[in-house]
Amino acid sequence: MLAVIKTGRRVATFGLLASLGACQQENTYVPPPPPTVGVAYPIQKTVQPYLEATGNMAAVNSVNLVARVQGFLQEIDYKDGAAVKKGTKLFVIEPEPYKLKVDQAQAALEGAKAQLLNSQIEFNRQQTLVSRQVSTQASFDQARANRDLNQATVDQDQANLQQAQINYGYTRVDAPFDGTVTQHLVSVGELVGTNSPTQLATIYQLEPIWVNFTISERDVQTIRAAMAKHGITTADVVGKVPVEVALQTDRGFPYKGVIDYIAPNVDTSTGTLNVRGVLDNKDFRLLPGYYVRVHLPLRPVDALLVPEEAIGADQSGRYVLIVNAGNVVEQRKVTTGETFEGMRRILSGLTAKDKVIVAGLLQAAPGQKVVPQLQQMTATNSDTDAK
Repeated sequence: MLAVIKTGRRVATFGLLASLGACQQENTYVPPPPPTVGVAYPIQKTVQPYLEATGNMAAVNSVNLVARVQGFLQEIDYKDGAAVKKGTKLFVIEPEPYKLKVDQAQAALEGAKAQLLNSQIEFNRQQTLVSRQVSTQASFDQARANRDLNQATVDQDQANLQQAQINYGYTRVDAPFDGTVTQHLVSVGELVGTNSPTQLATIYQLEPIWVNFTISERDVQTIRAAMAKHGITTADVVGKVPVEVALQTDRGFPYKGVIDYIAPNVDTSTGTLNVRGVLDNKDFRLLPGYYVRVHLPLRPVDALLVPEEAIGADQSGRYVLIVNAGNVVEQRKVTTGETFEGMRRILSGLTAKDKVIVAGLLQAAPGQKVVPQLQQMTATNSDTDAK
């Protein structure tokens, strides 16, 4: 009986030791495998870089329509906001008083012409008599003075008639060019032009349309240096270099035009150069006063491109994560440029042989060992691509 008990204790002891050994084996720490990330080489490609700017649209022509003569407004012959052609009648200021002044000036001119004709006949007669020594020199001089005085009166009356006709013409306000007229600022029956010209409305020419923008002094110097290197002058730019415009809600740059003016000086107060482009606007989608994004194409260059998603930013600037030869993640500071179809141009800090992390970015940290999987560089890689 005693032997059985001892044997049972020995078995229990062995069982306890085995159980403890098993527990110790289960608690042994096994480090996780390195995360897998997608890497790709930067794309090497010849691209068309752009100078980016913010501009505003402006009408090629805009005129305040004013009453240049005094009178009561008699007619408003357009609808507010209507597009009109050049010469379209817009306003009429009571014309009758000015038509009467034209008739008066015309009558005075006809009377002066009659006096001139009579004095010319008398001058011719006195000239003949003097030549025959029948009349005196004094009579001849008087006839000539009367003729010259009547000629001056005719000239004065002619000028008065022209002024009366001009004032009569001012009673009708026509569109000076094709454009769109704003709402009228006065009402029919209102007295206008009393002490100074009264504004009646404003007309804007919307087609074509201008875009005004500025270029920094540094960019100006860079561009002019490149122009000098390739023998390009300002005359080669104006009217030939394209400009692209986009509204704040547009994708891409759908509106195309050309540069038509470059200021001859840099504004010392802002350190910028004023530039202007002209664009077709047949559908009137662009309006004066719009703030727009402007692209000015530069000469094609060879560039390194990476997806926007691969670029991070911190207080020191922008960076990308790369995998070095030891499969360790490194943070590489970069200088970025323009975007091209979802790809960002890298100006410095990266080479074509660097393996850029483009997938699994959330699983990668500088100094961490990873398992890189080579992928093709695209503009759509994101963390959801990570395996």
